[in-house]
Amino acid sequence: MNTLAINQLSTLRWEFEQDAQAYSNRGFEGIGLFRPKLDDLGIDRAVELLAETNLRVTSLSWVGGFTGSDGRGFDDAVRDAMSAVRDAAELRAETLIVLAGGRNNHIRKHARRTLCDALSHLAIIAEEFGVKLSLEPIHAGCGMEWSFVNDLESTLEILDMVDSPNLGIVLDTYHVGMDDRVLDMLPHVVPFMHLMQLGDGRHSPLGEMNRCLLGEGCVPIQSLVHRVLELGFAGPIEVELIGEDVEPLSYESVLDHTRSYLDQNIGPVKST
Repeated sequence: MNTLAINQLSTLRWEFEQDAQAYSNRGFEGIGLFRPKLDDLGIDRAVELLAETNLRVTSLSWVGGFTGSDGRGFDDAVRDAMSAVRDAAELRAETLIVLAGGRNNHIRKHARRTLCDALSHLAIIAEEFGVKLSLEPIHAGCGMEWSFVNDLESTLEILDMVDSPNLGIVLDTYHVGMDDRVLDMLPHVVPFMHLMQLGDGRHSPLGEMNRCLLGEGCVPIQSLVHRVLELGFAGPIEVELIGEDVEPLSYESVLDHTRSYLDQNIGPVKST
């Protein structure tokens, strides 16, 4: 069965312990970890807490920025990613999410070559530790500084160039779900999917990322989930909610609405 999870970005102001207890209390089986929260708690205590709450780590976010767009050099970004691989292995995380980084004044060809060089090196280390890497496309309307890889087509091209068995894709419905072509592309994408993230929005991303409660936007979440399941996706499904539309709401109400929406609309996807 597909593990249902919440990403810690959805409850950003809470402490790690609050996240874990609240998710577990609502019947979620998984948690998507945000590295700054993990650093604050410490990995040893995190492992203990996850065992106490019976939560699986569906993802660890994030590594990348290999193009230097976040101010780090290539070598520093790779070393940081290698450290995260070791943490992901200790946490038994189902995948480590990778963001390419912005173009940072590079021509696209050079940015892509830099990313592929980093992924090729990192994939070898990740395979030794038994960690899956997942490249996430970020919509150009809200994430050019985070990633020059903005759609599923270019993500598949990167995967083909690197050609590593443990490198795959994060499909986030907020970033790619408003593309009319996405349903037609899923047969090509699902074989490479390690993680599905659910996010909704009232309009195409523009400026800051602004997700709304599931079902209150224009992303065809139900159709997308059912289609990836029909195509055999057995990986985790993780909800990520962040932005001005949900900011005024209490985290308790956001989690309760999310649980109710999934139970009523997703159907065959249940936490086991």
